[in-house]
Amino acid sequence: MSLVRRAEPSDAEEVLRLRQVMIDSVFEADTSTDWHAESLPTLRARLAEPDGTFAAFVVDHPERPGALAALVAGTIDYRIGRARNPIGAVGYVFSVATDPGARRRGYARACMDTLLEWFRERGADRVQLTTSADGAPLYTSLGFRPKPDPLLELWL
Repeated sequence: MSLVRRAEPSDAEEVLRLRQVMIDSVFEADTSTDWHAESLPTLRARLAEPDGTFAAFVVDHPERPGALAALVAGTIDYRIGRARNPIGAVGYVFSVATDPGARRRGYARACMDTLLEWFRERGADRVQLTTSADGAPLYTSLGFRPKPDPLLELWL
């Protein structure tokens, strides 16, 4: 029996807590959690959409009832089709986090395996993500490879 399950609306606060763990470990940015209250209603609504383009998979914390040990979240983006992907589905992983007290137990890998299967079931021909140095070995072991695309970004 798998420890991984699809996150539910009742998990929203814990999902945000683990997302903050990821943000704090990857980005040198404002570590404020004031934005969580504004984000919760939207996150709960998205977690309630079973067949949408967003999914989060989690593992319950084995020592802390009501807490989550691990989280992965991703979306399916639409791109105009092409020869190898006529339906234009591309997966994007944007949040992977493990509670500091639950690391090195394979939870992130199990969640990633489940998310990758979710992408496959929806016709994605590729999955993209951005990684930290700490996360790179996991993703490399799953088959991810660096891609030298010249990424440009504009903040609006």
